[in-house]
Amino acid sequence: MSLIPSFFGNRRSNVFDPFSLDVWDAFKDFPSSSLMTPSPETSAFVSTRIDWKETPEAHVFKADVPGLKKEEVKVEVEDDRVLQISGERKVEKEDKKDTWHRVERSSGKFMRRFRLPENAKMDEIKAAMENGVLTVTVPKMEVKKPDVKAIDISG
Repeated sequence: MSLIPSFFGNRRSNVFDPFSLDVWDAFKDFPSSSLMTPSPETSAFVSTRIDWKETPEAHVFKADVPGLKKEEVKVEVEDDRVLQISGERKVEKEDKKDTWHRVERSSGKFMRRFRLPENAKMDEIKAAMENGVLTVTVPKMEVKKPDVKAIDISG
């Protein structure tokens, strides 16, 4: 039962439920295309947030993967210096007795790829997961400074 009259079609609202008034989608009546409307398969890709910072010693990637175990996440490096972080968040098992009011958490496969710079030590990459954050550390090779020899100028 809606306690506030609706002026926008099928939108329902309830003053007691702060999530009952969904955001109005101005494009919902337009013909859908894969560019405009994310599909369930790509929605998880979009929501995987990853930070990449460079320190003097390493490249550090941090990915938010809440609710996943380390066994559900894969970190791989391809021969052409591409770091790939992927995994899958399973859909929660549905019980016939349950009544769902809202499903907002994303589920499905996700994957992000990053081309690593030339100074990355590909054989020393480490990954760790703590409190829903995956941290991948890619050590950097030391940049060898060229030997400079001063030459005396005669004359």
